[in-house]
Amino acid sequence: MSEPESCLQEKVRGGSKMNPGDLFGHIGSIVGSLMFIWAMFKQFFPYQVVNQIEKHSQRLVTYVYPYIQITFHEFTGERLMRSEAYSAIENYLSSKASTQAKRLKGDIGKNNQSLVLSMDDHEEVSDEFNGVKLWWASGKHISKAQSTVSFHHPMSDERRYYKLTFHKRNRDVILGTYLNYVMKEGKAIKVKNRQRKLYTNSGSYWSHVVFEHPATFQTLAMDPEEKEMIIDDLITFSKSGGFYARIGRAWKRGYLLYGPPGTGKSTMIAAMANLLGYDLYDLELTAVKDNTELRKLLIETSSKSIIVIEDIDCSLDLTGQRRKKKEKEEKEQEQEKNHTGQNQQGMQEKDVKSSQVTLSGLLNFIDGLWSACAGERLIVFTTNYVEKLDPALVRKGRMDLHIELSYCGFEAFKLLAKNYLNIDAHHLFGTISELLKEIKITPAEVAEHLMPKSASGDAEIYLKSLIQALELTKMQEKVVHGPHWTEK
Repeated sequence: MSEPESCLQEKVRGGSKMNPGDLFGHIGSIVGSLMFIWAMFKQFFPYQVVNQIEKHSQRLVTYVYPYIQITFHEFTGERLMRSEAYSAIENYLSSKASTQAKRLKGDIGKNNQSLVLSMDDHEEVSDEFNGVKLWWASGKHISKAQSTVSFHHPMSDERRYYKLTFHKRNRDVILGTYLNYVMKEGKAIKVKNRQRKLYTNSGSYWSHVVFEHPATFQTLAMDPEEKEMIIDDLITFSKSGGFYARIGRAWKRGYLLYGPPGTGKSTMIAAMANLLGYDLYDLELTAVKDNTELRKLLIETSSKSIIVIEDIDCSLDLTGQRRKKKEKEEKEQEQEKNHTGQNQQGMQEKDVKSSQVTLSGLLNFIDGLWSACAGERLIVFTTNYVEKLDPALVRKGRMDLHIELSYCGFEAFKLLAKNYLNIDAHHLFGTISELLKEIKITPAEVAEHLMPKSASGDAEIYLKSLIQALELTKMQEKVVHGPHWTEK
């Protein structure tokens, strides 16, 4: 080949080369031209034609693009309430975001101690389920009406969402098993991490504070075997949602705690809440106007909660004396007729202010139709005088488990000694064991004697104080009951 011909071929090959910058610029100009043509087309052609073209073009894309996308918006419905599905997905993706995402959002957790990380906007993480690969992406829409800057009211309407992408051949697995798994796991994480609350009612409204009671079953002074039985019952209940649905019963269980004051009824309720991770609703019946308000309070309670009515025998006149109550009311009505007009008006005002909750309303609250709302719940009554309660209130099916919290025995004392004095054995334990067989003393009274009162921390001082109190009580019992007084 001659030299001019070779030079000509080099020029031709050199002229056919294009650097990357020119290539992208050329592609960009083509895309821009196409977008301009499409915009002009939409401007001047009827919208029916445009819609048909868009519809058929999307169908064409679906034939070529093998992936399916599902979008979960943060707010749904006319009232724009936060979507439970979005919250569950957010909780489920929290662990994956911390290990995969390059851009994260950090916030202080509800317990004000831990740091919670989540995906930032327009981030993507992958997931795998039964060998199926899929992707989650976060995003947000900003409303155009709110996108302008306002110096007086700098507000923006942001709507966040999660988008799930998966191959269309895995449609059945994703829409069936996987999404149910995500919802279940997300809700479980929410319950585990939530800040539990203690609610109280003012009329028909609940207010709350953070629940931080430290009581646990490990520190609860009672018979170990009975304690283990209660723990097993609670855990079994919390895991029996499928069983209750299968037998057609509301997922709830009633507990009646009874015994003398100071035997640990309130402490046991706190231990129940800490064991299961449930919220507490302390219902004050005397503050409820009527059955309608009581039903409203029930509807507003959340799932995974314990509804507590303490001292049920003192809350209202529900002590089983319904016939006497009726006679008493008839007698009072007869007396009211003989009062002056001013006294009658005062009594009427007093009646209006008093609670009109009835035994029937309370029974419907416990196990009526309205009791089946809001998921799993425990209903706990406490009383010092179980014999005063109406049998209809405490029968099986309403109060399923009756738990007597009695006076302090030796096993309960040993647990208190371990908790308060950090000792498992002492030479004075034998004396205390014999005295506890004879003397009725509550765990609260025992704990008061074991409470540290000096910097020395000498366990023998507190044990001797307890022995002295037990011997004094024994002498007083002999004086009251006479020389023929026997052991309890």
